[in-house]
Amino acid sequence: MPIVRNRGISGPRHLSLTILASLLPIAALADEPLALQQQVITATQTAHSELSAPASVSVVTREELEKMPVYNLADAVKYLPGVHINPSSAYGRKEIKLRGMDSDYTLLLVNGRRVNSHEALTSNYANDFDLSSIPMAAIERIEVIRGPMSSLYGADAIGGVVNVILRQPTDKTEAGIAYVYEHPTEGDSGDSHKTSGYVSGALIDNKLLGNLIVEGTDQAAWGSDQTTSPRIDAAEKRQNGSVYGTLSWLLDERQSIDLDMSYREDDRKATWNNSGFAFPTNIQEMERSAFGLTHNGAWDGFNSRIRYYYEDVDLKDDSEVMTNLRGGRVSDVSQTNHTLDGQVNAFLGSHLLTLGSELRRTELSHSNNLGSDIKVDQKALYLQDEFSLGQLDITLGARWDEHDTYGNEFSPRAYGVYNLSDNWVIKGGVGKSFKAPSIAQSDPTYVEIACRGYCVTIGNENLKPETATSYELGALYQDERLQAGVMFFQTDVEDMINTETTRLLPPPGPGLPPVAEDPVLTTYNQPHVRVKGYELQGRYFLTEAVGLRANYTYSDAKDRDTDEAIRNSPQHVANIGVDWQAMPKLGLNLDYQYTGSQYVYDVVRSGTFETGAFHTVNVGARYQATSHLALNGGLNNLTNEKRDEVAQAVDNILMGRTLFVGFSYDI
Repeated sequence: MPIVRNRGISGPRHLSLTILASLLPIAALADEPLALQQQVITATQTAHSELSAPASVSVVTREELEKMPVYNLADAVKYLPGVHINPSSAYGRKEIKLRGMDSDYTLLLVNGRRVNSHEALTSNYANDFDLSSIPMAAIERIEVIRGPMSSLYGADAIGGVVNVILRQPTDKTEAGIAYVYEHPTEGDSGDSHKTSGYVSGALIDNKLLGNLIVEGTDQAAWGSDQTTSPRIDAAEKRQNGSVYGTLSWLLDERQSIDLDMSYREDDRKATWNNSGFAFPTNIQEMERSAFGLTHNGAWDGFNSRIRYYYEDVDLKDDSEVMTNLRGGRVSDVSQTNHTLDGQVNAFLGSHLLTLGSELRRTELSHSNNLGSDIKVDQKALYLQDEFSLGQLDITLGARWDEHDTYGNEFSPRAYGVYNLSDNWVIKGGVGKSFKAPSIAQSDPTYVEIACRGYCVTIGNENLKPETATSYELGALYQDERLQAGVMFFQTDVEDMINTETTRLLPPPGPGLPPVAEDPVLTTYNQPHVRVKGYELQGRYFLTEAVGLRANYTYSDAKDRDTDEAIRNSPQHVANIGVDWQAMPKLGLNLDYQYTGSQYVYDVVRSGTFETGAFHTVNVGARYQATSHLALNGGLNNLTNEKRDEVAQAVDNILMGRTLFVGFSYDI
């Protein structure tokens, strides 16, 4: 069977073998293809519509990304149901939380492959380098799966999966450039510039296709009078550049080989507020190289995919907090990830089977925080079965993982989609997932500064892996004008890994490094945590020119033993958007977001406090000046909303009203 690219799909009853956009080993085809933005592949590694997918899934298209300035994945998915963008630092870094779960439980994929620098820089140390590692100009669409996916993807997918699908090489020659400028109207400095370029086409007709994407961002540090000191940065300085390229060799109608390579430099600088030090400067410079080689085959009766991919992360960590702790030594950190995986898809009668395996090795060296270099090997085997019983589409899956340190884990999953009609389904399922402790959490030689200079944190070799069982049940309706759905969910986490926060001794004097008697904290297993709630979502086209969209998420995340709320997890998040094609060449959009109250930890007061709700309004416009040139502009945080005194006390500052303008030129 020939390789097919960019075709539409339907539900399991219409499945047939193909390969989709070099990303899928198998896809489902319909007699009448759907639009590309309706396709989702992450839920099963086979293609479905959003309606028929056996999961709670949302898609962000390239068209939507072009409406607003988007610098990383957090900006791109912030309006989706079940998503909360949480500050991971006091100087502007962000993290993606799904359904009230911490960002460590959100698995990030690019074309179905893991992106991971979490060992090089822990999330406790504000690591959002993965979110900014992907050039926005290279993205075709983003798929967000809410709920556990360990049955396919293994560890870390307790909260869900964010899968970034990159633009593929095209037969037709295409090229374009884009630029956007942002200027905060409040505070000090903070201007940013982002420039990108793209070219794609056939190097050899019908044989060798290629593309090349470059992108660069220069963002000045932003100061605000809301911070606890005028000397610290509310948002850090960022300078980064990246290049990404793909070569796709069509061997024949049945086979293709894809080679992709990328390189990115990401430099950050900020002045912190650390109580044990006199406003230390944090400088972190990360270089990331990645290489992937994939063979896709469409054979008689089955499809196959085998691929190897490699990621090398080199970090220069020149934080004055850490260098003072280590006698002035700058940290040199290196993490390499090697992955070899294979997958076969075939029909056995009316059953679509997916069988795959994975071998993964992570290597970490740290000049300051580790006693010696560390290597961790993991291997896995998974099986998935998709079939139908009348109007009920069933997906059963299971994955066995073997970890060097923590042994074997078994992650089963069962999901059903009952088709009430062609437009209306009831769907739900149950799944088990797990997460092994990271090196920083588990290695007793790993030591890092914490508590704003008051203490240090070391790894705990007695940690248990985290496990979770998740349930969801809901309904979804979709036709040409209306999409509406409700989903109830619950996740019970056993042995959630947390970090001690209690400060035991007074801090050292200003400008002095921690003394030997400073508190030594560690990680521990929190026995029972439950997150439960529901999601409402809708989209309705009033006319061909006016569309409305809205969603609301309620999530209650608590420690079941103490009944205490999980920090940095708002119970209520809501979004409302309006898209108006005011004229054939002019499109306008308005977005409103409500983030409810939540609890934050204040190191200075050694306690947890509730911070109130806040609102943001963004407006934008896009004008198609010519067939090649588009202009866009607008305002973020139109009302100049500010967070309350509790949030400001921990330097969780909301970016003030910001003007943006830009253009794109495509040929």
